[in-house]
Amino acid sequence: MFKIQKRESKGFGIFAISGRIEEEHLPDLQRLLQGEVTDADITIDLGEVTLAGREAVRFLAVSEAQGITLTNCPPYIRLWIKQGGGKP
Repeated sequence: MFKIQKRESKGFGIFAISGRIEEEHLPDLQRLLQGEVTDADITIDLGEVTLAGREAVRFLAVSEAQGITLTNCPPYIRLWIKQGGGKP
């Protein structure tokens, strides 16, 4: 199951994601993020993510490179990002 909850904290948008992030969920997530003022004002909380596919890791890597903050990132996702964003 995939779920996104948005909350505000001191003018910043925090998107808490839970469950599995699959490629099919990325368009919805991207739409939500595009509705924010700037990427620097966005945090994605990955503390409740149970699994992320390769495309999701690529998306997260690009998002982080654009200034979005990733918090509570599971170690395997952080490792994939460091190794090139989940590239084959």
